[in-house]
Formats: sequence, structure tokens, C-alpha cells
Amino acid sequence: MYIKPIPTQKHSNRHRNYSLQSLAVPLLVLLLAITTVTFIRPLPAVAESFTFNLTANPKFFSCLARFPNNPHKPPVVTVTVTRGNLNDTLVLKAKNIKPNLSFDLFTVQHSSLLADGTPDPNFKNFGLAWYQSDIEISSGGTANVKIQTVLLDQIFGFDPDAGLAPTNTFHVGFWFSNPDDAAPCGFTGTTPFNGTHNAGPLAMISLPDPATNLGPLCTNPDTSTDPPTCNP
Repeated sequence: MYIKPIPTQKHSNRHRNYSLQSLAVPLLVLLLAITTVTFIRPLPAVAESFTFNLTANPKFFSCLARFPNNPHKPPVVTVTVTRGNLNDTLVLKAKNIKPNLSFDLFTVQHSSLLADGTPDPNFKNFGLAWYQSDIEISSGGTANVKIQTVLLDQIFGFDPDAGLAPTNTFHVGFWFSNPDDAAPCGFTGTTPFNGTHNAGPLAMISLPDPATNLGPLCTNPDTSTDPPTCNP
């Protein structure tokens, strides 16, 4: 009678090593395929962002500034707008503002300041204005605001009944929400720049481009027109 020999440990190891070797080739091919796919995957597009500063209304600087007598700590407000597929995102960061004040953020048609930050002697009014957000200053004199809407190159409003054609609002500014906060600087009366239409004066606003006179929310000016317009 023939008895089949039991495999020795040496034979078992050889069989196991052969099995592992047979699996190693397809595993290596799969790993290379995954690595190749990962390597050639296109990188996501970098979001297009634009940053600019707002400038204080000189007349009400001392009512706005936390350190009005310190030229090394002026009010600083930085606006960054990032272009999106459906709308844009605006982030406003403020520091060195008088603590616990409240303001109202608008986009407007005209700035009251020239490109060098001085008052425009020919300024008449802010034109079309859009209410965008409230701003609350912390006890440390800072604020962070984020809004998401159509902003860059295409922000506009119109009213056929009033005869208002599509009109862009390429400037960003904010107003004292409480008129009493600006009273020590000589302000009297009210302005319509808050939800109840009894706000104070302009606190800070963007400056026009010195070449086109357009606000910073226009990133693609058309200088072939007179005056320059914005390519939507």
C-alpha cells in the first residue's frame, strides 16, 4: 500500500513563498496604478481673491479710532473678496476701533473720498446703496464679518419705475449705527444707513482707483469707454 508522504516544513515554506510571490506581482501593478492615478489628478483651481483697505472719514476719525492720538495705531479695516462659481465671499477684519461700537456695512455707488484718501470736493451723494451686514466691535476693538453674495464686477441694482438703469455699487463702506457715537465729532441729525433709517455718518469707505475712478469691487475695468466701465 502506498502512503503519501506528509509535506515537510521546508516544502510548506516553499509553497507559501511561491503563493506570496504570485500575489506580489498583481499587488504591485495595482499599487502603481493607484499611485499613477493619484499623481495625474489635476490640482483644484486656486480661488481668485482681492484685498483692499478702507479709509477713515477724516471728519469723524476721533470718534472711530480707539487710539486717536497714536499715529502708530490707526484704525485698520481690511477687506478680502474671493470669487466663487455662484457668488462671492467677502471677509472684513477690523482692529484699533473704539470698543463696543456698532456699524452698518453697505456697498455703494460712489465714495466720498479721492484716491489719496482726502475728501472729494465734488462729492454729492453715495448714489445707489445696498445694505449688506451689521458690524459689532468687540471690547478689544476688533471685528470680523463675512458675507456671501454677488460682488466682484457684477454687483448692481435697478428700478425701472424710478427710471434707474442697472447701476453698479463697487465701493464698500460702513456707517455709525448710533448717531450719538459721532456727536462728539460734531455730527447732528441722521442718515438712512441702517435698518431703521436713523444711522450716523460714514465711518470708513473704500477709495477709487486713481486711473479709472472705479471702486475696488471692479476687478476688470474697461478703459476703452469714457468714463471707464467694468467688464462683467
